[in-house]
Order: sequence, then C-alpha cells, then structure tokens
Amino acid sequence: MNPLNTEAFTLFGQHILWSDMIGNLFGLAALALGWRRSLLTWPVQFVSGLILFAAFYGHLTGSAGKQVVVMAVAVYGFWQWSRGRGKTADGHITPRFATWRERAAMITAAAAGTVAVALLFTAYPSLSWDPWPDAYIFVGTIVAMYAQAKGMVEFWFAWLLVDVVGVPLNFAGGYAFSGFVYVIYGALVLWGMRDWWLRSRRSTRPVLEGTPA
Repeated sequence: MNPLNTEAFTLFGQHILWSDMIGNLFGLAALALGWRRSLLTWPVQFVSGLILFAAFYGHLTGSAGKQVVVMAVAVYGFWQWSRGRGKTADGHITPRFATWRERAAMITAAAAGTVAVALLFTAYPSLSWDPWPDAYIFVGTIVAMYAQAKGMVEFWFAWLLVDVVGVPLNFAGGYAFSGFVYVIYGALVLWGMRDWWLRSRRSTRPVLEGTPA
C-alpha cells in the first residue's frame, strides 16, 4: 500500500490522506508565491505535482498523468519567469492582460482540450472515475498555469473557473483536504487577482535583460 495514501487524521467526518494534505499544502504555497510574483512558485508547484503523482500512481492513472503535465508546465513557467525579459525594477514578472487573440486562443484550447480529454477518459474508464469534470479541471489547470507563466492577469480567472468544479469534485472523490484547500484557493485567487489587476494598470517601464535597473 502506498504510505502517502494512508489516513493522516479525520476532520468533520472526512478522512484526510497524507498525500492529499501535503501535496495540496505545497500547491497552496505555490499559489501564494504566484500572487507575490516570486520565482519560487514554480519549483514549489513542481514538488506539489511530484507528491500528488506519487499518491495517484497506480490508483488514479488520469490524475497521475495530470500531475506529469503540471510538472512540465511548472518547468516551462520557471523558464519563462527567469529569462529576465518583461520584469519590473523589483526583479519580478510584470503582470499584463492578455490580448483578445490570446484570450480567444486559450478559450478555444480549453474547450477543445476538455472535450478531447473527456473522450479519452470515457474510452478508458480506468483513467478517471468522473470523465467530464475531471477533464475540465485537468485542462483548466494547464490553461491557468500557462497564463500564469505568461504573466497574464487572466490566469486568476481561469483558477476561479477551476475552483467552481474542483471543490465538489474533490469532496465527492474522497479527497476532502483538496476540497478544503480549493476553498482557500478561491480566497487567494480573489486577492491575487486584485493585486495583479492593479499592477497591470501601472505604467512601470519593464527592465529588459542586460539593462541597469
């Protein structure tokens, strides 16, 4: 038996698993660091994905596969934020709103991706116990992380849309701690959205790579 999937404690009648608790605490920390525009958000997100992959592997194949994609996007995000371009004088990423073309591309990719992944999950039931909601969260998470990697304020909106389905799905699937954490995610997302929104409106000139601050 995977020790990560053993019970840590019981809360409000819900059985809290070690994997669920530890992995999602790292995920929560990653979101908070993302709010602060810290480069550390990506390695912390990677560790969260690694822990949840170890928990799901051999049990929920689709969920384990999702964590592989999450870790890959975390590497991409780290590369994007560490390149140096588009940073402000404080050394952090400069938040911006996506263009209408970028928004259309992300919405199209999210819709098409959700349908494709849901059909895959439906064709192979062992990959997911609830194909359509699971596919929605899977693809929505990837879109949100991609938008975050690009410094788009819309990434917070994407997380809100993921939370709407993620909270009830995690409780229904027995991952109570994930459900509780998604509720906290919602609060952090609202605060983070406000912060990035205001920063995107400021006329701070980006510091290009190799240019003195």
